Amino acid sequence: MSDTKTSSAGFSHEKIETNNFLMIVLILLVIAVGGLVEIVPLFFQKSTTEPVTGVVPLTSLQLAGRDIYLREGCYNCHSQMIRPFRAETLRYGHYSVAGEFVYDHPFQWGSKRTGPDLHRVGGKYSDDWQRIHLNNPRDLVPESNMPAYSWLDKGRVDADAIGSHMKALRMVGVPYTDAQIAAAAGEVNGKTDMDALVAYLQSLGLALK
Repeated sequence: MSDTKTSSAGFSHEKIETNNFLMIVLILLVIAVGGLVEIVPLFFQKSTTEPVTGVVPLTSLQLAGRDIYLREGCYNCHSQMIRPFRAETLRYGHYSVAGEFVYDHPFQWGSKRTGPDLHRVGGKYSDDWQRIHLNNPRDLVPESNMPAYSWLDKGRVDADAIGSHMKALRMVGVPYTDAQIAAAAGEVNGKTDMDALVAYLQSLGLALK
C-alpha cells in the first residue's frame, strides 16, 4: 500500500516537472495567491489609505511642476523613498510612509540614486538656490554631474491642460474641489516651467520631519 502511494505521488510530481505548461500555470497561480495575500490587506489599512497629518493635494502650480519632473526624467536619478535604516534617516530625514503619498498618482518611490533622494527637499533650500541649481548645478555643487535645465526658464506651463489633469486625479480620489479646478488655469497662466518645478520641489516631504 505504501509503495502504491509513493509511486502515485512520484508520478504526480514528475508530471508537473515534465509538463512545461502545467508548471507555468501552477507558478502563476502561486504568485497570484501570494500577491493577493500581500497586497489586498493594504487597501484596508488606514496607514496606507489615509493621508498623514499635513498632507494636502498639490496646488495647480505644484502639479504642473510634477508633470515637468516626470517629463524631464528626474526620477531616473532621484528617488523619493527614504528607507527605515539609520544611515538613510541620518542623511535624508524621517523615513517615507505610505500616508504621505496617497494623493500621488503614480507615486515616485524608487531605488535609483545617481543623485540624492528628494523626498524631504522641500524648504531645505531657497527658491533662488533651486533656480540656480537647475540652471547650472555646478555653480553650487562643483562636483555635480547633473545636466543643466536652463530651458525651463523659457517654457510656459500649459494652462489649458491643468484643469483636466486635476479632474482626472479627482476621479481616482484626490479631493480637488470645483473651485480649485476652475481657478487652476488662472493660477498657472504665464508661469514658466522653472516656476512650476521649483514649486513642486519645495512641496516635497513637508508633512514629516
